[in-house]
Amino acid sequence: MINIKPLKAYTDNYIWLLETNEDVSVVDPGDASPVLKYLEKYNKNLKDILITHHHFDHTAGVPELKNKISGSIYGPKNSYELINEKVSQGDRVISLGISFEIIEVPGHTLDHIAFYNEENDILFCGDTLFAGGCGRVFEGTFNQMFASLNKLKRLPESTQIYCGHEYTKSNLIFSTKVEPENNELKMRNAEIDELILMNGTSLPSSIELEKKTNPFLRCDLLSDNIRLMQEFGLNNPSEEEMFRYIREWKDST
Repeated sequence: MINIKPLKAYTDNYIWLLETNEDVSVVDPGDASPVLKYLEKYNKNLKDILITHHHFDHTAGVPELKNKISGSIYGPKNSYELINEKVSQGDRVISLGISFEIIEVPGHTLDHIAFYNEENDILFCGDTLFAGGCGRVFEGTFNQMFASLNKLKRLPESTQIYCGHEYTKSNLIFSTKVEPENNELKMRNAEIDELILMNGTSLPSSIELEKKTNPFLRCDLLSDNIRLMQEFGLNNPSEEEMFRYIREWKDST
């Protein structure tokens, strides 16, 4: 049986830890310290490292951890130099007995990938899709990011989302500005503080929940929102145009 646990790093990063009785694998270790402390405290072996993209807060712990692993460092091609198993769209990675399909999701960075396991409803999506939001568009284009989010939106609604940061509260505050009449969103925003207090994290989320409350997965519906059309000065925008306007609005807040 696989357990998934969050290890916190920096101010709001998550290092996701997959655990069996004896071994662990980690996703996006931006800091080696919490991983090393966990290995020592629970007498675990480090099997694999999974990397979603090259940003330092997702990779900075790799140099100190690479000599601890008994397996491989998996990550995107044309990316971080310490990755020794480079993967791309449609490839499969097996770690701790779980087979992950690689989904390329450029936008936040050009090299960004996600690790998806259908059997256990697991998605490690780094900084592409967040609970209540999505990543900034740094290296890619808005159209690339929109397409990447729609790839993830098409996954089964039961899929559990393990993203790279605890941004949920601030994302939901913004989302309620976009859709102030969304009752599902109002309820989620009202409950989020208690959820974080109880669990120490707002995650995982799910594709089902995000489709109901995340404006970046609702551009098909928002294109009919008269208030937004008037606010943006738009006339019959495409879903891609709506995504860009909302993302730029979020960037400016």
